[in-house]
Amino acid sequence: MRKPERIWLWSLIAAVFALGQAWPNAMLGSQPSSGLKTDCVANVMRLTLDEALAVGNQLEVEAINGTQYILLTPSLAAQCGYSMESDPWGNTRIYTSLLGCFVNNKDDMMFSVGLKLKIYRHNPSDVVSHDVAQACSYTRWAPREILCDRNYMEVSMYMAPQAETKGQKEEDSQVNAITDAFEAVNGIWKITFFTPEPMSMVLKEAQQAGYSAMTTSTRLVMRSPDNTAETYSEDVAGVPMEVLRVSIHNKAQDGLKVFNLAAACPTGGVLFTGDLITWHVPRRVTPLLDGSIRLVETIMGINGQRLDKAQMAARGYSLSTTDFHIVVEIPIGSPDGYYKSHAPDYQYHITYTVEPMLEVLWRADQNKDDTRYKILFPITTPPMSRPTHTEDRTVPEAREFSLYVGSFLHDVELRNITFATGVLTVEESNARGFTVQQHLLVNGTLVFSLQVPFDTDVVAKHNPEVLVTTYSLNVVFGFVILPEETPFSHPVALQASLQDVVLPVLSGTCDQDYFYITVKYGSQGYNANTMVGGLDLTPELAEDYNFKNNATHFSIDVPYAATGSAFELITTNSVKARLDVLVWDPVTNWILSDLFLACYFPLLTTRCYPNGTITALAVKVESVPNLDPSWLTLKDQSCRPVFSNDHFAQFIFSADSCGTTRSFFDHYMLYENEIGLHYGEKGISHKSPDPEYKQTISCYYVVNDTQTVSFHTKSRLYEPKAEIGSGQMITQMRLATDSSYEHFYDTEDYPVEKYLREPLHFEVELVQSNDPHLELILDNCWATVQEDRTSLPSWAIIVDGCAYLGDSYATVFHPVSVDTRVSVPSHYKRFSMKMFAFIQEEQVLKHEVYVHCDLVICDKTSPAEGICQGQCANQALRGT
Repeated sequence: MRKPERIWLWSLIAAVFALGQAWPNAMLGSQPSSGLKTDCVANVMRLTLDEALAVGNQLEVEAINGTQYILLTPSLAAQCGYSMESDPWGNTRIYTSLLGCFVNNKDDMMFSVGLKLKIYRHNPSDVVSHDVAQACSYTRWAPREILCDRNYMEVSMYMAPQAETKGQKEEDSQVNAITDAFEAVNGIWKITFFTPEPMSMVLKEAQQAGYSAMTTSTRLVMRSPDNTAETYSEDVAGVPMEVLRVSIHNKAQDGLKVFNLAAACPTGGVLFTGDLITWHVPRRVTPLLDGSIRLVETIMGINGQRLDKAQMAARGYSLSTTDFHIVVEIPIGSPDGYYKSHAPDYQYHITYTVEPMLEVLWRADQNKDDTRYKILFPITTPPMSRPTHTEDRTVPEAREFSLYVGSFLHDVELRNITFATGVLTVEESNARGFTVQQHLLVNGTLVFSLQVPFDTDVVAKHNPEVLVTTYSLNVVFGFVILPEETPFSHPVALQASLQDVVLPVLSGTCDQDYFYITVKYGSQGYNANTMVGGLDLTPELAEDYNFKNNATHFSIDVPYAATGSAFELITTNSVKARLDVLVWDPVTNWILSDLFLACYFPLLTTRCYPNGTITALAVKVESVPNLDPSWLTLKDQSCRPVFSNDHFAQFIFSADSCGTTRSFFDHYMLYENEIGLHYGEKGISHKSPDPEYKQTISCYYVVNDTQTVSFHTKSRLYEPKAEIGSGQMITQMRLATDSSYEHFYDTEDYPVEKYLREPLHFEVELVQSNDPHLELILDNCWATVQEDRTSLPSWAIIVDGCAYLGDSYATVFHPVSVDTRVSVPSHYKRFSMKMFAFIQEEQVLKHEVYVHCDLVICDKTSPAEGICQGQCANQALRGT
């Protein structure tokens, strides 16, 4: 077997030559021979065609034999002494043996070679043709010459010229053509092949087997394609050789003569060490040489052309001999060869191909006959790994990934890039704003660059720190190697960090009733959670706080007495309340922003009435966070709050009760009591780690005061006496605009339009009364579609003081606490329900809905019976 490099080269030739059979009827256009160069290199004619096989083009070659054009198929080319070498970019060399078929031979001294080149471009009709002719003179024939080319080996030997006969001279020029005159009286009759066992063929059989045997005016020529059945392999000095040995029986006028010919061509002997190619050729090729010989001349060349010592030194080549070998050394990457890309296992590799020539002249000591031995020997290195490198040129402050990948030979093309969102071609990538470019370096290699902005969907983002964003780009570059279209890929993963996070900004103000909070979104939008006063801002709580938002911020209005606010300080006429607002990341639990807003709100905690009634409001302050205001009492522990919630406890008592003390100074009388934590029921105290809670209540009255009252008398006809009387108490029911119960619809606003299931907030009030001993109770409430409270249909809302549970639109009672508008919470009742509609015969009645209530006003100083026990006291809902 010949070495793999030769097989690869010939497979390329076969693909090219075979094209000659594809479009036989194509029209040809005559073209100037630009880019074509012919020269004679000893016993070979060389034709150089620059870029004739550019990617996408196809070439066929025809030999010109007089007026005939013979298509050189791969088998005919090997049989007739033609070979071709081409790199992937179309640079082509065609070699023709001067002893080949279809060569016009004049006395083995002048040789004329004619070739027609047909270059097919895009389709069978797009053809460019070139006629090439070259005349070569070669007279330095050795008695025996052996030529080892890529696809054949050729041996010729001197044969004494025959006496001319009539008409023979006219046939000399065509004697090297393959004809059908196999049964000529004179000429080659039989060939015996030694494989090494002898096997004979007549000339016709040998030609049919692919061999060529012919005579010229002075020489006998034998040619064998590579790897034929009648050749054999032999190891010579450690170098594998392919050997052809034949005996040729030639008929002549002076009788039958037998000529013994042998050829041997190396198929190996190449070593690759580091950056050096070392080619070993046996110094004595034993299948060719008998007896003692002397090495007369060794010459190195490239691409069939001899090199002198100066040229070799300039290229770094060396030619030397040892006891057993002739050694040629060629640096990998020398300018006479070329690199090629490959992708075994989808990994980038390159090979280097160079075509050295070795010409050797041996001289036999016995008969002084010379043997000239010439080898054209293309060498390709094994694939050399060239890992693709990534250069990260990202400048984070530019907010753009910038990277370079490479380097590659110019037969590599970038086809696509796989991003996190999918695969894009180079054109699509540029259209998306991802700049993709190709750059040519000074050494002729390519690199590709990619720029991707941070703020795109193909870049992943996360925050390892509160103010830091880490940007990640993961891409896969998809390459192909031309012209084979061999794919391979290169993944790239890059990261860059920037301290570029703009956190949310919290701001707030207050008025007499509310905290007004604004949250301005940061650079990452609003993907955080908000906590108001220790409570998550749920949709329900946001609704209660009048939540409003847009693309840049949101705002809430929080009553100062809301559950989440904290009271820091109380005075006689105000309270200092604080609202804590946090914005935090639910994934990392980082606090992104916070606000602690404290304001003074007007609040009169003690009221002293002229009739001796005192009302006091106890406030739970932050210093006692675990206090339950319902635990508080006055000095007399039986005096408990008439109302309490999470923030307040309200006491109503007379100045002469509940342990109130009285003292005098100057012309004032001072009544004092104290709100605090005392022993609870059954002697059990309320234990708490909080500090002791005390709040002093003081009322001042002027002791000596003179009031002037004008009056006049009138005699009475009879003395007055007390009689049982009757009177009216005024109540009102209003619909609030929201759950804060701060604003209400006016008379002109009715009827109010509401959507189904939208909350309705009602407040019922006992007006024009300051009596703290009275309490308003809702007995029954119902809705009708007519203004008449007795009309039908109707639907229950509150029944016997409790929420009606007969449907999913449940009524909810809301607590009432003291504020600037409410001084006596027991005079108020608040409840909410969801908007509904009446249905009659499966049709929705789109009428107005009227809400009616029956009220009961109870005296809390009298024993409580029936409904006066409290709003829905039978269901333990007092205070809700």
